[in-house]
Amino acid sequence: MLTMDVFRGDAFSAVSLTAAVDRMGYVPGFLGSIPGLMVDTPIRTTDVWIEERLNAPALIQTSPRGAPPAQKGGDRRKARSFRTVRLADSSRIYADELQNIRAYGSETELKQLQGEVARRQLKIKQDFDLTHEHMRLGVIQGLVVDADGSTITDWYDELGQSQDAPFAFQFGSGAEDGAFLEQCNKVNRQVLRRLQGVGGTNVIVHAVVDDNWWDAMTKLPEVRETYKYAMQALQLQNDFMKAFSSFKYGNIMWHNYRGTDDSSTVAVPDMTAKFFPVGAGIFQRALAPAEKFEFVNTLGQAEYSWMVPDLERDTYFDLEMYSYPLYVCTMPQALQRGVAA
Repeated sequence: MLTMDVFRGDAFSAVSLTAAVDRMGYVPGFLGSIPGLMVDTPIRTTDVWIEERLNAPALIQTSPRGAPPAQKGGDRRKARSFRTVRLADSSRIYADELQNIRAYGSETELKQLQGEVARRQLKIKQDFDLTHEHMRLGVIQGLVVDADGSTITDWYDELGQSQDAPFAFQFGSGAEDGAFLEQCNKVNRQVLRRLQGVGGTNVIVHAVVDDNWWDAMTKLPEVRETYKYAMQALQLQNDFMKAFSSFKYGNIMWHNYRGTDDSSTVAVPDMTAKFFPVGAGIFQRALAPAEKFEFVNTLGQAEYSWMVPDLERDTYFDLEMYSYPLYVCTMPQALQRGVAA
């Protein structure tokens, strides 16, 4: 006979359920698939320390031969701590919902029960993945917001860096030939200058754009002509520049970003481009440990899951899932925006 005691077995321990979440795989989220964009940093504490070092190169004044060289002072540093946030969701499994699990041996019952728990976990995991993608889309703009639109972290304000004015791009029949490429060059220069050498020569500027921007951009003669007679001509005839794809132009990797189907919950605003560097290492996701004794002082994981019983009436178990991230951008000044002129 199936009883609620089965939830207290090893198969439903916090360690087992957390491992099961990891095996489910990742529900697609585009920004999470870009190699080198986000570095996961597991930590053992609830706070993250970010150290700023003012170490810009400077010209060296000439001096007479034999004179002592000027003394260069130590690096001027300042550090600040930031608290990780908590994401939490749950699904309640009532005893009545397990009433009709057919008793065909304890092993079969356990497998059916594990299947139900896995189904509930998957539904919660999809919400977590969407939330993480929402935060990734925010951090590449320097502003991470909550589900209700309130600010979690404004990295411009926190680090005392300013946001540049947006770059204006021309579209339509009145667009001057070569003007789009000229703006691409300006964006590249600005991103690299604002990085102040961080990332070296490995930095590639990426851009996520909405559907209307993508369609207007791929219709520009200067964009299409660049590939029309090149080796990519066959691609252009087939699926090149298709919806929700990527291509490189003006030394920028362009992406037609597919967010939520309502084009608002997780989305790039209409006729807008968001530029961010990949390979510079300025984006990190700190992961703090869970708020249970068995995870104290352990390295944080992406998600945790465990069961919480109804101790008073023994009528349900809550399947809970948690995550303790902090999405960090250490140089928001390098992030740029594009708007339609």
